[in-house]
Amino acid sequence: MNSRVTITVHDDELFLLVQDIFAHIWLHGRIMIVQTILLSLLLMAGCVGVSASKTAAVKRQPLVDSTFPVYRVRRLEGSISIDGNWNKRAWKKVKLVRITHDIINIPKFHPETEVKMCYDTGSLYIIFLVHDRYVRSVATKLGGPVWKDAAVEFFFSTDTSRPDRYFNLEVNCGGTPLLEYNSVRPDSNDIRLIQIAHSMPQVVDPEIPGQTDWTLECRIPLAMLAKYAGIIKPAKGVSWKANFCKIAENNTNPHHMTWSPIDAPKPNFHMPQYFGRLQFD
Repeated sequence: MNSRVTITVHDDELFLLVQDIFAHIWLHGRIMIVQTILLSLLLMAGCVGVSASKTAAVKRQPLVDSTFPVYRVRRLEGSISIDGNWNKRAWKKVKLVRITHDIINIPKFHPETEVKMCYDTGSLYIIFLVHDRYVRSVATKLGGPVWKDAAVEFFFSTDTSRPDRYFNLEVNCGGTPLLEYNSVRPDSNDIRLIQIAHSMPQVVDPEIPGQTDWTLECRIPLAMLAKYAGIIKPAKGVSWKANFCKIAENNTNPHHMTWSPIDAPKPNFHMPQYFGRLQFD
């Protein structure tokens, strides 16, 4: 059966009703389309976000790798004088670690470097004992190229939430320091607040080829470091990321050695993903 419904346009009320119905359908149809598009975009963004998070997690993983060495840092009992004396009473009960790992190149002679470290509420204390040969040291300007000389270095991250940001303190055997925080050099007056004692003269030139033992001792004020970086103050249970290094480049026995091993195609100490851990007691 065929039937036809005729709508008289002249009936204003009926015309307005039909117009409202079609407007309602058109409006909600567009809303549904927009909602579908937005939902698709959100799902795509979620997938990308998950993928990015997984990638970031993989890149950050070495920073917390439990296979790297751990040094338990003792709290200082009493006071300590900065005089470069490895055998003084204040260091007797402090355990040492050794710098033994080469980066790529193996030198003809391996310096033997031992390190001790302790802390109190206001400072870090660190002392190096180096059994060396082919010793040469010529940089005397603060912040100069001390890494070319017979030198020791201390890399350390003071903020557990940002282990990729770190200080590097480099001092040659003549006592000339260089300090940086993520390649930014602190004010020279602040660097001079680091107390340094050394057993070798300020300049060693020409090179000493024979067996030479030397020490270097430092006191690093935490308040000075806090001017340039976030500091999680050393205390029982606190841990930092760090590395100890021994270097020489301008002598006849160039070498790049570390406490925490670094796997790199060329010598480079600036690799926080390979830092070991300082565990404060």
